[in-house]
Amino acid sequence: MPWGEFKDTAAERRLFQRRTVVMLLLVFVLLSLLIARMYQLQVVEHDIYTTLSDKNRVQVQSVAPPRGLVYDRNDVLLAENRPVFSVTLVPERVGDMEQTLAKLQGMLSISEEDMERFHRRLLEPRRPFQELPLRYDLNEQEIARLAVHRHELPGVEVSAELVRYYPHSELTAHALGYVGRINRQELQRIDPVNYAGTNYIGKSGVERFYEQLLHGRVGYQHVETNARGRTLRVLERENPVPGEDIRLHMDLRLQQLAHELLDGRRGAIIAIEPSTGGILALASVPGFDANLFVTGIGVEAYRELSKSVDKPLFNRALRGQYPPGSTLKPMLAVAALDSGAVTRDKTIWDPGYFRLTPGGRPWRDWKRGGHGWVDLTAAVAESCDIYFYEAAVAMGVDTMHQYLSEFGFGEDATLDVAGALSGLLPSRDWKRAVHSEPWYPGDSVNLGIGQGYMLATPLQLATATSVLANRGNWSEPRLLKDIKGDRSIDDVLPTGNHQSIELENSEDWEYVVEAMAEVMHGSKGTARGAAKGAPYRMAGKTGTAQVFSLAEDEEYDEEEIRERLRDHALFVGFAPVDDPQIAVSVIVENGGSGSGTAAPVARAMFDAWLLGFPEEGEALVVGSSEGASH
Repeated sequence: MPWGEFKDTAAERRLFQRRTVVMLLLVFVLLSLLIARMYQLQVVEHDIYTTLSDKNRVQVQSVAPPRGLVYDRNDVLLAENRPVFSVTLVPERVGDMEQTLAKLQGMLSISEEDMERFHRRLLEPRRPFQELPLRYDLNEQEIARLAVHRHELPGVEVSAELVRYYPHSELTAHALGYVGRINRQELQRIDPVNYAGTNYIGKSGVERFYEQLLHGRVGYQHVETNARGRTLRVLERENPVPGEDIRLHMDLRLQQLAHELLDGRRGAIIAIEPSTGGILALASVPGFDANLFVTGIGVEAYRELSKSVDKPLFNRALRGQYPPGSTLKPMLAVAALDSGAVTRDKTIWDPGYFRLTPGGRPWRDWKRGGHGWVDLTAAVAESCDIYFYEAAVAMGVDTMHQYLSEFGFGEDATLDVAGALSGLLPSRDWKRAVHSEPWYPGDSVNLGIGQGYMLATPLQLATATSVLANRGNWSEPRLLKDIKGDRSIDDVLPTGNHQSIELENSEDWEYVVEAMAEVMHGSKGTARGAAKGAPYRMAGKTGTAQVFSLAEDEEYDEEEIRERLRDHALFVGFAPVDDPQIAVSVIVENGGSGSGTAAPVARAMFDAWLLGFPEEGEALVVGSSEGASH
């Protein structure tokens, strides 16, 4: 400012006022914009951001339903659920997966097998934010250790879940089956809504067949979570609907007895209640521990089971297909009588061999010198092969196929038994299609004693025997007895479609049944030793199935043959004769003779069911092996 000029305070005041007004206007405009934005966020877009906020804070979690329980006919628990604590990871919430896994390995005992299984599950298709288990069955110390370090492990949780447990595992593994973790193929076919939160599904047996009934209906809960995704509290919950509890026809006492009777030998026993078709026992020995498969069996344990020469994983009762041998003779006797191929009075001379043509190949009888003159009753009681050779040729394959199919051979005739095979009931068309050959008379000769191409499962033999016990009336085999609840069994049990077998002369049923009773009680019956001293009458038929063929003039010497090449021992029967309560089929692999090995086993099953089970610690008596060797 030049010297002598005075400061213009009025001008400065006006300048200041103008600047103040501009700043106030600017502040007002900015404040207006802020208020407008706040109005937009809190009023106009309130619902949108409330929803987004709740999605960060509140999550919907599925709640798996408790699986239905399985009981035997006496309400003994066969399959239950037990709580198991496991460490799980949600990959979407884990920052550094490898670092997290390394920390967990430092805190817990995690095997390489567990780590490999976890990495496999990590690569498999799965639901978003699904918990992946790393290790099961944590103890209290491990749970406490994880709780202390919980803040260092985002995405890691200790989960409590109900896991299937089989208290009588080895006894029931082949009948009940087992559950296991849902795999990729199952994930594609199940209802993703109802199985949200469910990690396990029935893999075999009853668990698989009645999966929908046992699974139940999924529930939901709204939970509040923190920034790390951990649950703080449950805001709302819709409880799941538990699966239905079911009761089976099976009697655990009879099932246990069947395992004890086989005594570590390879074989199978099926027991059926003829009046209902209810399966009282379904034993395949050796068995296995089904609990190993629930949360995932280890590689070494599975290799040991799968490589075992005794094949414990193989269900012999349902999937073992064996030549039925002479156990087929009662059914063929019915066919021969009804078709007119034989009569009750027809007798033949059995010299110990049979020829289709003079000078042709001889088919031998099991009894080297033959049985002499025999009628049909003696042929069944003494298991005369020659009589059935002639009857089979007289009937022909078409007649035999028709009658045997009516007894349930060549099909899975069960209502609810998962995994049962159909065996093989040969016919002209089958042989032409498979072997490109016609059916020869010699094929009929073999079929007449249950050999050749014919194959049947122990369950099919028990089914056919039950039809015989019912005098031709069908009650398809079933495991389910009833449902513990309001739901009707008719809603879930398939309907049988087999017609009763009608004979020209219904008295033929009694004739064949009495012939089977002669097997057990006759002076020359092949299983008379097994029935000795019984206070009731039983009907049965022994059988022997060759594992390999003998040369024409070769003698059979059991002691010179390796154990696993010996004949299979078979037996079918029912008791009592006049009011059948139980029908049984028995096969003992490489057991030798049906009369000496299989028949005493069936007698013990009959005694237990009809007279009472042995007391605990009481010696198990399986009867005498006295009698014929066939």
